[in-house]
Amino acid sequence: MTFETEDLAALRDSVRTLLAKHSDSAAVRRAITTGSGYDDELWTMLVEQVGVAALAVPEEYDGVGASWVEAHVVLEELGRTLTPSPFLGSAVLAAQTVLLSGDADAAARLLPGIAAGEVVAVCWASATGWQRPGVSAEGNVLTGTAHYVLGGDIASDGDTVGLFEVDPETDGVLRRRVPTMDPTRSLAEVSFSAVTGRRLSSSDDLVDRLRASAAIALSAEQVGAAQAVLDLTVDYAKNRKQFGRAIGSFQALKHRMADMYALVETARSMSYAAALSQDPQDAYAAKIYCSEAFQQVASEAVQLHGGIAITWEHDAQLFFKRAHGSAQLFGQPREYLSAISA
Repeated sequence: MTFETEDLAALRDSVRTLLAKHSDSAAVRRAITTGSGYDDELWTMLVEQVGVAALAVPEEYDGVGASWVEAHVVLEELGRTLTPSPFLGSAVLAAQTVLLSGDADAAARLLPGIAAGEVVAVCWASATGWQRPGVSAEGNVLTGTAHYVLGGDIASDGDTVGLFEVDPETDGVLRRRVPTMDPTRSLAEVSFSAVTGRRLSSSDDLVDRLRASAAIALSAEQVGAAQAVLDLTVDYAKNRKQFGRAIGSFQALKHRMADMYALVETARSMSYAAALSQDPQDAYAAKIYCSEAFQQVASEAVQLHGGIAITWEHDAQLFFKRAHGSAQLFGQPREYLSAISA
């Protein structure tokens, strides 16, 4: 089954072509050493040439008003190359937080800047899930520390913290990047010392709807990365020779790669199904399956590559770290199992 249309294929080709030129393995490794954790010039090109930052923003706020499927395509391609960028945290999740809150004033102030790529906003969503016992709110005043916030050290405006909007330059807000297992994903610790925020209007199910959006977006990225590491492994098996034969010709290894292919294709179907339905149950199922499938595919890739896969110079270890890091992002798979059972 394919979800590709002519328009989606054109979008995919545009993003893939740009990333092929500016986000190869060497470029990714350079980007993660920068102050922002990503390539600012590449982000500008993605915004200006492809319009990625505007995809998830409605036309009334200077966006494109595209569907989740278009965002899915971009996330797949970014995942395929492990490209660090603000797309997931700002253009998708922060934008969705503002939209789902129903706060028209916040939307009018924040979304045009996000759509233009001029504002990098941060959604209150961390690697540890959605409950934040470290931060408390008394009235509109926030106190405490949120750990492992996605992109929290680089936000330029309008952080959405829970149901609050906070200017990151306000006195009392301290942002610090923290070490992570996955070097291609920037996470931060954000502390609030009696900081006054603006409470966003919201529906009762805002957190659940945002959690579903995050699960769908992340699953798209995981699918792209899983496909890339599968392709990497197949290419290696075709060229690596042992006993005078390419190791890909051995039946036992063919079976293992066939299993990897089945995992990737099933993950792709589940992720697209969630993007199309927007049903929280589909989103949670995609989060669970895509997380576990990507981890298994990445682990198999390391096994099939042998010792070279765990060297810094080889990309297999980067995909392995991304697989395990992304499985924890926005909550572990078992947390979503509990949500489904409930």
